[in-house]
Parts: sequence; C-alpha cells; structure tokens
Amino acid sequence: MAGALAGWAAARLAGADRLRFAEAWAVPLLSFTPQVTAGAWAGALLLRGAGPAAAAAAAGAALTAAVGPRAVPSRQPPAAGPVLRVLTANLLVGRAGAKAVAELVGRQHADVLFVQELTDEAAAGLERAGLGDLLPYRVTQQATRSSRGSIYARYPLCGGPPAAPPSAARCTARLDLPSGPSVQLACIHAAPPRPPWSPGATARWRSQLAALPAPGAGPHVLAGDFNATLDHAQFRRLLARGYLDAASQAGDGLSPTWGPRPGRRPTLLAIDHVLTDRSCAVLTTSAHWLTGSDHRALYAELRLPAPDSVLPWRYDRMGQPAARAAGPRHGAGLGARLPVRRVRTRVPAFRVRTGAGAAGHGAGAPQAVCRHPRPAGTGGKPV
Repeated sequence: MAGALAGWAAARLAGADRLRFAEAWAVPLLSFTPQVTAGAWAGALLLRGAGPAAAAAAAGAALTAAVGPRAVPSRQPPAAGPVLRVLTANLLVGRAGAKAVAELVGRQHADVLFVQELTDEAAAGLERAGLGDLLPYRVTQQATRSSRGSIYARYPLCGGPPAAPPSAARCTARLDLPSGPSVQLACIHAAPPRPPWSPGATARWRSQLAALPAPGAGPHVLAGDFNATLDHAQFRRLLARGYLDAASQAGDGLSPTWGPRPGRRPTLLAIDHVLTDRSCAVLTTSAHWLTGSDHRALYAELRLPAPDSVLPWRYDRMGQPAARAAGPRHGAGLGARLPVRRVRTRVPAFRVRTGAGAAGHGAGAPQAVCRHPRPAGTGGKPV
C-alpha cells in the first residue's frame, strides 16, 4: 500500500497524464487525488512498520502540497468595478427540476446562468418556472443534438460566433452591463474522458480543453462542466493561459460538484468550475444541490475591474468612446497621447475681395480665395 501511495504521488507531481501513452489511465485515476491524499495520511497512522508509515507520510505530504492550496483563500486583485453573480448548472439531459433552478437563481440573485445539457422540454420548464422574468436575455448553442448549452442573463447579451468544433465552449456571448465593462462569457461542457482507459475518449477531452482560447482584453468568464479537476495537467495548462479558478481562489476548491448517483450523496469530484481572467476578484463561491441532477450547481460572486469611467478621459476628439483604445496607455499617466481619428471633411471656400474691387462688384480686380473652416456657433459667417 505504501508503494502505491508513493507511486500516486510521483504520478501527480510529475504530471503523468501529460504523457500520451499514459493519459488513458492517468486522467481518470488522478481525478481522485484529494481522496488519495486523505488515505495517505490515514495510512501513515495505521500502517505497521516505520518504513511503510514513513513512505505513506511522505506521499501524504507531497499530495497535500499539491491539493492543499485549494482550501486556502488567495489574495485578490484590487478590482473596484461592479459585482457580477454567476451560476452554472448541469441539468443531466434536462432531468434537473426547473423550479429548483429558478428558485436558486432568485435566491442567489444571479446575474448570469450557464446551463449545460439543456433540452427543449427543460427550456420550456424553466420558462414556466419564471426564469424568463429573472433573466430575460438568452443565448443558446445552435446544435441538432438533444441537449445543448445556454446562457441566461439579467442584462443584454450579444451572441458570439460559434466555437470551433474541437472547443469545449458550447456558446459564447458578450454581456453589456449598465455600468462597468462588457464581459465576455462562454458556457463550457467538455466531453468526459470515458469510457475509462479509452485513448480516443481521453484524446477528445484533451483537444477540447486545449482549444479554449486565452482571455483577451476586458473581463472574461468561462463557466460550466469542464469534466476536469485541478489535478489534471491539461486543466492546469488552461489556467496558466491567464485564468483563475474561482472556487480555489475563495478557498472552496476541494468542494466536489459531481457524484455518480443523481441527487444522492456523496459527491466525489470537483469538475464544475467558474474561471475568470486575472483582473477579476472572487468574493465568494458555493455549491448547491439540484434535484434530479448528478451535478451540484456552482455559484460565484465576482468583483469586476473598474469601469471605463475611472479613466481620466472618456471620449476622443471626435466624441467617440476612447476608453478601450486608451486603456492600455492608462499606465503611462495623463501625459500619454490618445489615438486621434483622422477625418477629412469638405470645407466651403470663402471669397475675400482685396484692392479696389472690394468697393464694387464688377471692377475686375484680382481676387484671393481663402479657405477657412466656419467657426463653431457663428452661423458660418466669414472671418
């Protein structure tokens, strides 16, 4: 047993699931690293003999170093923008109770709901339960399959382009807040790496996570069923592109969200996530039971970065919003040059008479043409 624990610790720390020849078995097994960590400490106390007990303790210490930080709240960036409350729920092919989902949205005052495995019947049930009154805007994945992803929101949504086929993003949208920056949203549902030990299933799961893009300019939120934990190297690669796992940031990263039996305890794996870019602060997260589903809904309360109005300039010289263009230059101070839009306009010519011809209109004296823009507010009179 001590040898198995030491081998597990070595596989986790070395990232054995990164190796193509080993990922088919490493990906499913490493999902249970938190449980094995607890087992290693139990083995250190129960195993007979100093050698096996020491090996189990060493494995427990190594695994604790890997999983322990998820249970400790992290220092958050100094975000000063509005609060955004998001909720993600996997409906288990529409089996989750629509009333329970709508009540959870109302109880948590959610601004955005990410839904996976939504069916036509489930969508109709959510409308009957009053979800449309709470979150009137919606973007849905365009797919012919029986279930799909969808994003519901309190504020206007602008649907994004369909994700590339390998991507785990089922639908994307831009959320336009009444105050604050626009937020890019993506509803995620990665293919599960099953059946276990299947190289094809694991390769499909890996390619879908790898196809998710890094965050660009502005706040980004990815939420849904990633079918991955922080013990998977592919998921850690996604975080390394510029994302933060909200539950881990709040110290709730070890709270599982999926179990093998719908509506039954215990849940085993933390495979549902809310990811944000590094400019957002995580205030709190929590997991909630959903009647009829094998997933728990995951709630996250985020503080967005300060809105554009905090910049020392709001409009450029043509009266157009300049905050997005000037934002990268904000760190250079008030003296930074703003991008100026060059606009060519036709300006009427004004004829100015000179010499003797100024007194009479038909004297035939030489005339000079002066092109000068009309002064604002003068009615266009020559100067």
